[in-house]
Amino acid sequence: MVMGDIVLFEDEVNPVMSAALNAGLQVTALHNHFFFDKPKVYFMHIGGEGSVPKLAQGVRAIFDMEKEIRSKTPVPADSFGLGPLASQSLIDGNAISRVFGQTGDAKDGMYKVTIGRVVQMAGMDMGNTMGVNTWAAFAGTSDDALVVGDFAVLENELQTVLRTLRGANINIVAIHQHMTGENPRMIFLHYYGRGKALDLAQGVKAAINTQPLAATN
Repeated sequence: MVMGDIVLFEDEVNPVMSAALNAGLQVTALHNHFFFDKPKVYFMHIGGEGSVPKLAQGVRAIFDMEKEIRSKTPVPADSFGLGPLASQSLIDGNAISRVFGQTGDAKDGMYKVTIGRVVQMAGMDMGNTMGVNTWAAFAGTSDDALVVGDFAVLENELQTVLRTLRGANINIVAIHQHMTGENPRMIFLHYYGRGKALDLAQGVKAAINTQPLAATN
């Protein structure tokens, strides 16, 4: 078994996460440990089981990716390097709805789809209204859109959802819990993607489709 923390600058997080996942390691948390640090540092927690050589090769892939990034750009980036979105959002909500198979909410040219889940807390069902949900909010235009949101995942769903989102070039920005004492345990991951609106929607929906129970709620 291997467990550990990887200390990363913001522009290293997602390439390193992909390297870890592609090497068969698990990513179990992503968060900050400090305030006011410059450049901003994130901690990515990893785990895995298997032969010692395989686990060591997985960890080495992480360090190799960090080294590759810093050799190309010695100064950590302070943005994704993308220009601003259009000043007026014009998201085609009907097209997004067709991808997700449900109607969302529109406001000022933006569009949001929410999918609730249910856990038990204090003997009661807690669901969508209490924030136990997966959501995707879109801004921009059909050709240049931004998607941000949360995924509510069970522990055994996390790795597949991470791999699917990263495969769609959607960035993961946090992995942590929102509650304590819930049953089943729910983990939340936060994401950020930029590209064509339908490509982003299809990437998010593909990740939802890996969660059989979530996709039907």
